[in-house]
Amino acid sequence: MKNNQNQETDKHSGNESRRSFLKAVGIAGTAAAAAPAALAKSSSVPTTQYLNLIKSHSSTVANDKVQLALVGTGGMGMGDMQTALMVDGVAIVGACDLYDGRLRRAKELWGDSLTTTRDYRELIDRKDVDAIINATTDHWHEKISSDAMRKGKHVYCEKPMVQKVEDGHTLIKVAKDTGKVFQVGSQFGSSIIVAKARELLKAGEIGELVFAEAQYDRHSAMGAWQYSIPPDASPQTVDWDTYLGTAPKRAWDPLRFFRWRNYQDYGTGIAGDLYVHLLTSLHSITGSKGPNRVYSSGGTRYWKDGRDVPDIQLSIYDYPKTAEHPEFNLTTRSNFVDGGGGGYLVRIVGTEGDLSLGMDTLTMRKNKFPKAPGMSVDNFPKDQKELYVKAYNEKYPPHYEMEDPKEYKFSVPKGYQGDRYEHFVNFFESIRNKKPNVEDATFGLRACGPTQCGNISLFQKKVVNWDPINMKILNA
Repeated sequence: MKNNQNQETDKHSGNESRRSFLKAVGIAGTAAAAAPAALAKSSSVPTTQYLNLIKSHSSTVANDKVQLALVGTGGMGMGDMQTALMVDGVAIVGACDLYDGRLRRAKELWGDSLTTTRDYRELIDRKDVDAIINATTDHWHEKISSDAMRKGKHVYCEKPMVQKVEDGHTLIKVAKDTGKVFQVGSQFGSSIIVAKARELLKAGEIGELVFAEAQYDRHSAMGAWQYSIPPDASPQTVDWDTYLGTAPKRAWDPLRFFRWRNYQDYGTGIAGDLYVHLLTSLHSITGSKGPNRVYSSGGTRYWKDGRDVPDIQLSIYDYPKTAEHPEFNLTTRSNFVDGGGGGYLVRIVGTEGDLSLGMDTLTMRKNKFPKAPGMSVDNFPKDQKELYVKAYNEKYPPHYEMEDPKEYKFSVPKGYQGDRYEHFVNFFESIRNKKPNVEDATFGLRACGPTQCGNISLFQKKVVNWDPINMKILNA
């Protein structure tokens, strides 16, 4: 259908794609210490450990291949397809895009015999297509995904699931009515790092959840969506009218086609592109259904290139107390002109420790409150100080205990092929075995709905309320 570029456009081909997902990491230290039950089965373990793979994928091959079509052959779409083809028992049978050059590139990658088209309907009408990857612009996600499911196709849809909340409810209904597998492509939901963090939080290793923070900073033109525009871009090589779809009608503009994330008409800005990942991680770890209040601020500080979305955005999400978790707050930050070089972090803070998730590591720090609170008695008169110290020592007599390590480090194992690979494994297993998937349409709307609230908050300069159960914006 259309373009969905990202900064990894040229990395995902052949062995380059495989190498980009292989994370080889070593164990830095082996100091033995008594470990919490959630960390090890023995009483003495290194404080730096490999994360275990969730499962072996040796049995994922079915008798029949899953025949896959790609709709949107930009950077994200090509990367998705290259990753999907790493999973045994998957074959590509067609590709669609509105720029002719990407269709030629698809044939270069996957063979001259590959069916290519500008019209996604030609692919979903084919009997030999079992599923599609929908890697189009945000404003096309619901239409193409719904059409595909109604035609009997399973759908892997890139994040954010939808541009508008009401479209999310449509997708939930269509997925339910058709019985097709619908999975949102925010791959962190299948990460073994997220799975380990969930295990540690549930085991009470960091105490009771009180706060979370996440950041996704960048410092590059590609990271700020300044994607390259091919020299032959023109109304002759791009189906501009179809691309606009439900968006306002405009004259041909290559920036709005190839750098679409910069515009509210087609994308969802920082919140939809990046915060959906962060909320996906948080909701997967905590079991949360989402916040009930969102406030966001930001602006355009550096990339004044005609975009109408910010290049720095900060948001606060208030999470109410539920059966899954206590009341807590989340802050998110994304800065596209981070002179510090950029960075990624999801940090879950509890009363007795915290969990810090990087791209391929997980660090847990433990700091329990001491039983004795300490004293501030130097400003007491002598008689009162003596009385207080005496009572204090009786209440908190000296008691010596072995000290646990303050920090535990976990790393992904050698041979781990990445969360995007794991996400596709989950998708294909759901198709073959009719198993629930980790990120269905309801999960997807609960991740992207609050980010739409954040955008409304930013542009309207007000707190926006969200109903996480019924998935509705309450005061837009």
